[in-house]
Amino acid sequence: MENSDFFVGIAQQALWITALAAAPILIPALITGVVLGMIQAATSINEQTLSFVPKLIVVAVMLTLFGGSIMFLIADFARDIFERIPQILAS
Repeated sequence: MENSDFFVGIAQQALWITALAAAPILIPALITGVVLGMIQAATSINEQTLSFVPKLIVVAVMLTLFGGSIMFLIADFARDIFERIPQILAS
């Protein structure tokens, strides 16, 4: 029973780390898409590249700004998982 709680905790932590890693990229892209969608609806311009290129630029900027911290977050999680291996094997 102890191992199942351990693995459920790891799974919850993995989902949280995934959300923290994806949020700085996905939220600005979502906001950009909504704003550009409203502009396209108001002006009746249905050009696909008009919404794609700004979102691509926003994602690139966010990766530049937050990419290092996201990598540290994922690396710390991986290090924590590797440090817990002896606990799994001992129980």
